[in-house]
Amino acid sequence: MRSPRLLFPVLLAALACPVACAPAPRATLPPMAESESEPIAAARPWVIAHRGASAWRPEHTLAAYALAMEQGADAIEPDLVSTRDAVLVARHDNELSATTDVAQRGEFAARKARRRVDGDWVEGWFVEDFSLAELKTLRARERLPQLRTREWDDQFEVPTFDEIVELVAAHAAASGRVVGLVPEIKHPSHFVALGLAMDQPLLDALAAHPYTRRAPVLIQSFEIGNLRALRKQLPRDGNVRLLQLLGGPGESPYDAVLSGSRITYAQMATPDGLREVASYADAVGPGYAMLQIQSVPDGRYRSALVDDAHAAGLEVVVYTFRPENYFLEPPFRNADGPAARNEEGAAEQLRAYLSTGVDGIFVDDPALARRVVGGR
Repeated sequence: MRSPRLLFPVLLAALACPVACAPAPRATLPPMAESESEPIAAARPWVIAHRGASAWRPEHTLAAYALAMEQGADAIEPDLVSTRDAVLVARHDNELSATTDVAQRGEFAARKARRRVDGDWVEGWFVEDFSLAELKTLRARERLPQLRTREWDDQFEVPTFDEIVELVAAHAAASGRVVGLVPEIKHPSHFVALGLAMDQPLLDALAAHPYTRRAPVLIQSFEIGNLRALRKQLPRDGNVRLLQLLGGPGESPYDAVLSGSRITYAQMATPDGLREVASYADAVGPGYAMLQIQSVPDGRYRSALVDDAHAAGLEVVVYTFRPENYFLEPPFRNADGPAARNEEGAAEQLRAYLSTGVDGIFVDDPALARRVVGGR
């Protein structure tokens, strides 16, 4: 999911859809199954474990993904970046010092660099400068130590995408419950420029695993060009769907910036923009603040963005719900301080947004979300 420092991509021409465009048929997220043989009778919003159960374990570790599945997540979300030797691994960003012990590893001190990533200067250690063998010597650390425990620091490796798929498949075999995968392709234009494009390796990895040839998969990106290219390779009726993520309203997809276009995510979230998104994607993923929810007389909430996306034939998958006061909107906080877990307030906030009719939610605490959504 989105890094605060990033800008993201798209071509102005790609979003030029006249008002008369006919709405696309309503998409549906790949159906979740209660078991290998029994589909869900009635649809419920997807509970997607954001980087795993990242409220409880260091993000993007096999431990975080395993706990998320135990807590009842419908799907897990690995952010994917590429090593120097073109192996897909799970990290939120290509810079490693925020989530690993690389800065304390003297043998890699000379790898520290400063480079431009998606238009911003970033200093640190970059995954594209490490082979998989070198990366496997690093250990994961908590990204938010000011809010969450560090007791699990330095215990877990950086996992490959193949290892994640194998973990999910093993869980499904043991539990009889299918769990989906929602991989995000991070910094796609950056990695293309390095000769490390990730789209085809991701498709190859999905095709190579029997589990992912039938389990629900939702590929996401903040850029548009790679989703359009993927659309040409993926059938609309297959198990692999596409999710167009939306960044801050005033920001632009990075491939739009590269092309000279300044189309913004706010423009993509208009009725015309959403109809164009529906021409290549199955779902749209805004940050929850972008929904601008309004209360209605029956005590529920509505969002014009949710209504417009559904009218365009898109599902809506919203990010990111977290349980600490620091991340909650003011009406849902308590007086226990910013680092305090506030399950009651987090549940109330979730219920408010779920009442708009969203189709999926990215959450750091799958157990809490499971209790609110129900099922499993």
